[in-house]
Amino acid sequence: YRQIGVTDIKISWNAPGVKGREGKIWGTPVVHYGFQNLGFGTAKESPWRAGANENTTMWFGTDVTIEGKPLAAGKYGFFVAVYPDSCTLIFSKNSSAWGSFFYNPDEDALRVTVRQKKDLPESQEWLSYSFSEQAANSAVITLNWEHWSIPFKVETDVNKLVVDKIRSELQGDKGFYYENWFAAAQFCLQKEYNLEEALAWSDNAISSFFGVENFNTYMLKSNILTKLGRTEEAETASKKAMERGSVFELHQYGRQLIAQKQPEKAMEIFALNQTRHGDTWPVHVGLMRGYSANGNIKKALEHAKIALKQAPDDLNRT
Repeated sequence: YRQIGVTDIKISWNAPGVKGREGKIWGTPVVHYGFQNLGFGTAKESPWRAGANENTTMWFGTDVTIEGKPLAAGKYGFFVAVYPDSCTLIFSKNSSAWGSFFYNPDEDALRVTVRQKKDLPESQEWLSYSFSEQAANSAVITLNWEHWSIPFKVETDVNKLVVDKIRSELQGDKGFYYENWFAAAQFCLQKEYNLEEALAWSDNAISSFFGVENFNTYMLKSNILTKLGRTEEAETASKKAMERGSVFELHQYGRQLIAQKQPEKAMEIFALNQTRHGDTWPVHVGLMRGYSANGNIKKALEHAKIALKQAPDDLNRT
């Protein structure tokens, strides 16, 4: 079992052993090449069952891609047609048959071809499946046995899966709270994904009957519009955010602009904060930061001295 992103993957198999047959596994009656009539069952030509006894199965909790090819969520019988220099991986819709004796190509959900690794220095006694090279949205599954390994890559579209879940949840009771529309739009903005729908979600956070017009909701809309290249609309939303910003929200926004190497724009926000909220400690701290970022150390020191006197406690004086 392994989880890749939000996708659960389960592999079930019975493990045959090498049992002294090194060099006599691949391309022999133990693991035949290609497809063969096994002399039992309904299959005229059978691949290897990629294990022992009953079906080897793989279960994917969401849609995935195998070596770049799509495979729907579900449980599959797993077979391998082995050749000297390649392996055809077969995911069958029939996951309950015994071994590959009843294999039917009409039940194939997917076939992909990969290249195995041969003549590995260490021998794997018992056939195993392992996960490696795991990333946020992918991993490599490897069948290991004797001196061979057969790796293949599994990938998931994490952003799509998360957004699909969010979209579904917003159709239920979560859709009655502006915070959930805000969080949904914010996720898309952070991932730079599904931005057009994210814009609609940000509007719901603002203007639906449960929406809230505040600094954060308008700034979120402004930032999404900026990503979409709709500069004038972004500026309009930003102005609405500024009109609603608290002294601390405007101060924090100015700091963000400094971090983004926009000191002149930051200074505009700190000055606006002074106009809006007057002679207060956060205002002077902001002006200190703004003047300093713009190279006016003298003015920065003036406001630093005022802020020091107005600081509410020792923690904010240091």
